Amino acid sequence: MNMETHPTEGFEKLQFLIQQSPFPPETFGNLLLLYCKHEYYDLAADVLAENAQLTYKYLTTYLFDFLDALITQQTSPEEAYKKFDEMAARHIETLRKLTKQVQEARQSHDDEGVKKAVNECEEALERYIPVLMAQAKIYWDMENYQQVEKVFRKSVEFCNDHDVWKLNVAHVLFMQENKFKEATGFYEPIVKKNYDKILNVSAIVLANLCVSYIMTSQNEEAEELMRKIEKEEEQLAYEEPERKIFHLSIVNLVIGGNYDFGISRVIKSLEPYSKKLGTDTWFYAKRCFLSLLENLAKQVFVIRDAVLYDCLQFFSQCEAYGRNVKVAMEQPLDNIPIHAGKNTVTYEARLLKSILLEIMD
Repeated sequence: MNMETHPTEGFEKLQFLIQQSPFPPETFGNLLLLYCKHEYYDLAADVLAENAQLTYKYLTTYLFDFLDALITQQTSPEEAYKKFDEMAARHIETLRKLTKQVQEARQSHDDEGVKKAVNECEEALERYIPVLMAQAKIYWDMENYQQVEKVFRKSVEFCNDHDVWKLNVAHVLFMQENKFKEATGFYEPIVKKNYDKILNVSAIVLANLCVSYIMTSQNEEAEELMRKIEKEEEQLAYEEPERKIFHLSIVNLVIGGNYDFGISRVIKSLEPYSKKLGTDTWFYAKRCFLSLLENLAKQVFVIRDAVLYDCLQFFSQCEAYGRNVKVAMEQPLDNIPIHAGKNTVTYEARLLKSILLEIMD
């Protein structure tokens, strides 16, 4: 249904389907999960309330409890955490039983038994991971990263080989800003696993690993990784010249946080603007400039005039090349559409330029 690219159409199709009789059994659960994924929790709650008979018929106990906890989180994070905790405890108990079955089957040399128990264990783990991540997200949203780390530590017994778990542990270590070495240990295996196709790795993962290298004085590793990204981008640009590629730009933008040096790096990262200026790269770039403008306005520091004039020139270039680049993708079910004229890089670049001129005066 192309929910990633055309979510509105996807919702319409699912809503149409559940009004038919009969409809595919998975439709009801998929609609509710997608509402929650796109953070339309009120709509999910309404669908559950209006279709009680479908709830009992089409939702497993696991899925109902999971959706119920997600929806509860919007009004009572504490209550939602308890619900997720109860679900997690049940999953841990199941995983322990299945792990024991695997061990017993191996001891008795029962190959079929081992295979069956391992498959069941993997399926149980896949059901546990979303519960664990939803539980951890409650503290993540509060920016209580130490508590998120504690949640993940409780699950290390069963999840330490799971890529989703490792990636989220890496993120929470990185966000604490004093555990870059530990974060590197979790990011590295994910990147190395995809080293031959490095652009398949999320740009923010590559950026965070580069920052972690730099913060732990591993500059050579950071430079090698950036060269690898650049090489793959050049190859892809040759094969698909019309395609916009943002990985190296985002890495540079995340690294470039030290105003004088960092701002020049941010500017360079978006050249040429026709290929590098996009919704994602502008998102990271403008955060750097907003932070700069805020600190200049508060007179926290003074920056060289040459850098300020480079900024003005940068905004002019973004204004020229950003007419058709959106700054935000409209949510599929928003009642109030984003004003088309203001939803462009051109508009925001012009606004930032005027603010900087006012500060310079």
